[in-house]
Amino acid sequence: MKAVGVSNYLPSDNPQAFVDFEAEKPVPDGRDLLVKINAVAVNPVDVKVRGGRGNQGTTENPPRILGWDASGVVEAVGADVSMFSPGDHVYYAGDITRSGCNAEYQLVDERITGYKPQSLSFAQSAALPLTTITAYEALFDRLGIDRDGAQKGRTVLIIGGGGGVGSIGIQLARLAGLTVIATASRPETTAWVRELGADHVINHHEDMVAQTRELGFDTVDYIAIFNDMRHWNAAVELIRPQGAIVCIDDTDLPMPMDGMKMKAASLHWEFMFARAMHQTSDMIRQHELLSWCAQQIDAGRLRTTVSDVVSPVNAANLLDVHRRLEDGSVRGKIVLENF
Repeated sequence: MKAVGVSNYLPSDNPQAFVDFEAEKPVPDGRDLLVKINAVAVNPVDVKVRGGRGNQGTTENPPRILGWDASGVVEAVGADVSMFSPGDHVYYAGDITRSGCNAEYQLVDERITGYKPQSLSFAQSAALPLTTITAYEALFDRLGIDRDGAQKGRTVLIIGGGGGVGSIGIQLARLAGLTVIATASRPETTAWVRELGADHVINHHEDMVAQTRELGFDTVDYIAIFNDMRHWNAAVELIRPQGAIVCIDDTDLPMPMDGMKMKAASLHWEFMFARAMHQTSDMIRQHELLSWCAQQIDAGRLRTTVSDVVSPVNAANLLDVHRRLEDGSVRGKIVLENF
């Protein structure tokens, strides 16, 4: 099968950062599905892994296949599979400890796989899984917000609203009845987050505390930090007493906790690979949430976050998309289709 991988962990200015190669087609066993992949998307985690976080100087032979966002068709199933059959259309993010989706075929556990939205193309669907799982788990599992609206009218500040996670997070928060304050720093991303349903937009490159209070909110009930942690101090100042903050990015920056303690506020970490990585007893929650989100999309209550589609999937195009992610100008998600 055709595949794109990394032999060495290199910066994106090196044309050998990705290589095209032929890999052996895998065979499903246990609860694995063999998926023939139609489209893949790229996330910041791909960029971090390709750049060698923790792997500098390592040589991979055969090349390591990255990629954690895909849509395709089930071709075969393992002996213990009970929820899918050959021919089913699926979308999923996969497991960071296993071979990724930048290949014609991939094995993925059925418990972290969802039925693809019927109303979307494979490319439109591939933009969604990783960010949807991340945003859903961050808001509903970590912060404890009720997706059906029990906290309707409460406020959430989504820092990094124009990115992949923020783009679906805004929609999920609105679906839950929250008042959404999203951050964006450029005219095109400001327009994007408003289009997705943000009630208010502020600039995260300026004083977020002042801007939020100018909107009439002294504090907010929830904060989702969907980019880096340089905004930590502003988040602590803005969170209400007994409120909650969720973060998705690790950091070496200081995170003073005195303000959190004085407010009795809670801090949560979201890592969407945790369930698969640790084989938790509730892995199937990701199948359930992906299938639920597909239903919301087909009902017109959520929309895809794809902003560009590139073809074909090969080393040159994949590297170009990585460069675009690194320059910080991408809104929503970039998808690659067709091998």
